[in-house]
Amino acid sequence: IRSNVDKSTGDVIRSYELDGVKVDEDYKRYYPYDTLASKVLGFTGGDNQGIIGLEVIYEEYLQGEAGTILTVTDAKGVELSEEGEERVEPVSGQDLYISLDMNIQSYATQLALQTMETKEADSVSILVMNPQNGEILAMVNVPEFNLNDPYTLPGGMDSGAFSEEKKQELLNAMWRNGCINDTYEPGSTAKPFTVAAALESGAITGNETYNCEGYLHVGDHDIACHQTFGDGPLTVQQGVERSCNVVLMNVAFALGKTEFVNYQHSFNFGLKTNIDLAGEARTASMIYHEDNIGMTDLATNSFGQSFNATMIQMITGFCSLINGGYYYEPHIVDKITTADGATIENIEPRVLKRTISQATSDKVREYCNTVVSGEKGTGKTARPAGYMIGGKTGTAETSDQNT
Repeated sequence: IRSNVDKSTGDVIRSYELDGVKVDEDYKRYYPYDTLASKVLGFTGGDNQGIIGLEVIYEEYLQGEAGTILTVTDAKGVELSEEGEERVEPVSGQDLYISLDMNIQSYATQLALQTMETKEADSVSILVMNPQNGEILAMVNVPEFNLNDPYTLPGGMDSGAFSEEKKQELLNAMWRNGCINDTYEPGSTAKPFTVAAALESGAITGNETYNCEGYLHVGDHDIACHQTFGDGPLTVQQGVERSCNVVLMNVAFALGKTEFVNYQHSFNFGLKTNIDLAGEARTASMIYHEDNIGMTDLATNSFGQSFNATMIQMITGFCSLINGGYYYEPHIVDKITTADGATIENIEPRVLKRTISQATSDKVREYCNTVVSGEKGTGKTARPAGYMIGGKTGTAETSDQNT
């Protein structure tokens, strides 16, 4: 009549000893931290099948084997109690040890919620990755949902007010992992990629100086810098520090269309990262190729506009910029063990490619340090006392998901 009844309810019904009513045991997932990393962990359905997240990708390891209770009944289905019952005990599923750090995940979630409130945003996503091995340390998408109550619509919406089709649409949106599912124009966070490509190819040395007058005339367009009054002569490093569009356009022109496109593919834009989560977006149609990129496209691509990426693509590629050029496959599961702790499989860090040399990486890291430490760095407000960190600011533009 009903499945997944709470144990307390089942115990009460069993105590009534009603003729023809039998209460069978079953198992149900319980998530002790409710909403924490909900869109990463995922949840299971009524038959304990994975629905989203790790629960889907690793279902064959997690599900185990169901137990059974065998009873003897007469021809009418009445249980013959004197015959007793035979039980076949279930076999526990295997365990996943994941790279998410609970403290980092919790702090990032708090920061995302604070940002969503202060900026009146619809949603906020945060990704934290270890650049030395591809481990995801935090993946936040707020608002999250309660893993123990995943079918309740957000914001107190009455599910009875919607058709089943509309309700499912709202649930899918609530479960959506923006870090891997959604695409956006990365904006100025893409500038270090352009500089790295030009340095690595030998198109520039890093000693060049370009004059910013607040805009650059390309084709039939005047493409503006965010400093509309212009910054005057700037080195490549200063161009990154101050996030100057004019410097980046000139760097891209020195690189050329063919090499720019080649390096975009090298950094894995347009390709999946193959992270161990379901639903990673395809972006092959959202970047330019050599046969369709014009000079204006090259100019806007140089500072992160007119092409789309996912957050997981951006962070994985960026890690290769600063770790010596090693592009690690991002992953969340570190190892798989049996219920009693015996290791079945260790998920070792996997280098997929080398994007740039150590020398280029060192220079890009130095440039990104000035973004935060430089007096005119666009990220100077993020400078922590007593620490040297690098960064890159950027203003992203989201695409219309319906087109």
